[in-house]
Amino acid sequence: MEEEARECYNKARSISDKVLKYAKSLKFENSTALSIAETIERLIIDNKGRPAWPVNVCVNEIAAHYSPIDASLVLKEGDLVKIDFGVQVKGYIWDQAFTVCVGKDSHPLIEASEKALEKAVKSVKKGIKVFELSEVIEETVSSFGVRVVKNLCGHGLDRYVVHAKPSIPNTKNNIQEEIQDQAIAIEVFVTNGSGWVKESEPPNIFSFKEDKPVRLWEARKILEQAKVDFEGLPFSPRWIKNVSGIKMEMAIKELLEANAIVAYPPLKEESGGLVAVAETTLLVE
Repeated sequence: MEEEARECYNKARSISDKVLKYAKSLKFENSTALSIAETIERLIIDNKGRPAWPVNVCVNEIAAHYSPIDASLVLKEGDLVKIDFGVQVKGYIWDQAFTVCVGKDSHPLIEASEKALEKAVKSVKKGIKVFELSEVIEETVSSFGVRVVKNLCGHGLDRYVVHAKPSIPNTKNNIQEEIQDQAIAIEVFVTNGSGWVKESEPPNIFSFKEDKPVRLWEARKILEQAKVDFEGLPFSPRWIKNVSGIKMEMAIKELLEANAIVAYPPLKEESGGLVAVAETTLLVE
């Protein structure tokens, strides 16, 4: 790994660790998901990093890819809330996530996800094969009497790329690919449901795909910001300045139809089961 990349990863990690500690101390009960997301994003910026995507605040059966765009979602006692955030420094990304049970000290799903993450991290070394990590994760989770989410994975990280090779499933497999000199995110999703997630509506996270001719001025403005200001990484409509309401909806619709941007719909546990996540990033060298 080049020295610049290592320095950027280490800076991103330092910022991320500060943010993680602070985020875990936030008051969740009766707070809006929006206030939680914006507080964490602001803290990343105040510490001279940049959000690698809009902070995810996913509640109960929503596993991933939900970032609030308004203050309508209020967190209440007993909610299982997953916070997933990324810090990027010059495109080098540090990815972490945790779960809280609002108003409670813990929850069996949280305990299972954190223990599986802990054991997987201890297993990581250069040359370890993907199937070996996946086996550690699923066996640990199963020992708690719950399931992993089978179609969500940990992943490699690359410059300006959130999901790079290899994919690291939470369920047992025969993937012989080895972990080499790279950044990887081990991301353990645990559920008391069926163990599968499906896309739901509406999407509120998007990213730049390619330049395409579009009619609306607002669409052209959003596409330019997505490409330049957000550097091709995922963004939220609430990050767009001077476009809102029906004009925002029309512009996003036009960009999606033109295949100029990509949407990331919220991922929901298909049987309605609760989901917890525990995630950290490692530099393997």
